[in-house]
Amino acid sequence: MYTPDERRPEGRANNEMRPVKLTRDVMKNAHGSCLAEFGDTRVMCTATIEESLPAWRRASRKGWVTAEYAMLPASTSSRTKREYKGRKGRSMEIERLIGRSLRAVCDLDHLGEFTITVDCDVIQADGGTRTASITGAWVALHDALMSFVEQGKIRRLPLTGQVAAISAGIVGGAPLLDLDYPEDSHADVDLNLVGTADGGIVEIQGTGERSTLSRAQLGDLLDMAEPAIARLCALQDEVTGFSA
Repeated sequence: MYTPDERRPEGRANNEMRPVKLTRDVMKNAHGSCLAEFGDTRVMCTATIEESLPAWRRASRKGWVTAEYAMLPASTSSRTKREYKGRKGRSMEIERLIGRSLRAVCDLDHLGEFTITVDCDVIQADGGTRTASITGAWVALHDALMSFVEQGKIRRLPLTGQVAAISAGIVGGAPLLDLDYPEDSHADVDLNLVGTADGGIVEIQGTGERSTLSRAQLGDLLDMAEPAIARLCALQDEVTGFSA
């Protein structure tokens, strides 16, 4: 499909992300919200704080951060059925990934007896919905927590850092960054990297869809993805002023 020196259909270089936009305060009733746009992929991320803990968590008196993920019916080219009963395994796997990623940069001891649920609803899917969800979810979480700090309900912001995510893969023998849906659906190898602003790795998800992955190829994909994580964290910082 591509050679290492060939530009992609929309003119991107192989190591270039799609245009990314993070828009805050898009939902009036959420404690924090962010519309994350990666090219034509759009995810609405909202964070809601409840002043209680799940029953299984109460004895610890430590806070909890969790996530839910869903794709709206018209988010794909053919209608996606709503998930009422019997959640899809893919949705459950993605929302657990989002929750793990957010908890990696949240001090649950200092959060106190609050439960934060971050809902990630895919408005339009064109590849990378889970990575857009994680990147936008951090912004929504940040803003929700800041609202409680400003109200005096939380003494200080319990975030220890930033977290973002990006996809990469091997398509037609060439390593590519930030796959759109046509690229993802033809990928020989598909990888998602979740990382922090200080260069830490939270999680790597890699699958040989049509071929195996060599150690050298894994290194190539990580070398391509890690600078993208840094750029996404810089954008988060730009819109939230987190490091100021």
